[in-house]
Amino acid sequence: MEKRFSEMSEYEIKLEIGKFQEKARKAEQMGMVSEYSVYERKIAMAKAYLLSPSNFHPGEVYEIEGAPGVLFKIDRLKGVFAWGFREGNQEEEGIPISLLRKPEK
Repeated sequence: MEKRFSEMSEYEIKLEIGKFQEKARKAEQMGMVSEYSVYERKIAMAKAYLLSPSNFHPGEVYEIEGAPGVLFKIDRLKGVFAWGFREGNQEEEGIPISLLRKPEK
């Protein structure tokens, strides 16, 4: 039975990220776009467990990695997910904290 990221050590998470990156690379080379996307999401989730949620604060605005110029305002945090709203969107969504970056001024 596989362990959850929350049960893994930092070392184990980094090993998993390496495995996912290799599988993503192979999927990309073979033109398997959806499989590549799955591994990219797994990498983002694993990386979120390497960060401290205490570094992210409700009310603050962040840019979403991979979507330049798209801003996300955190409403609340739950585990390694930031819940809130994209700029101009009324629908709440959860994003792994590993995908959030402070916007450049």
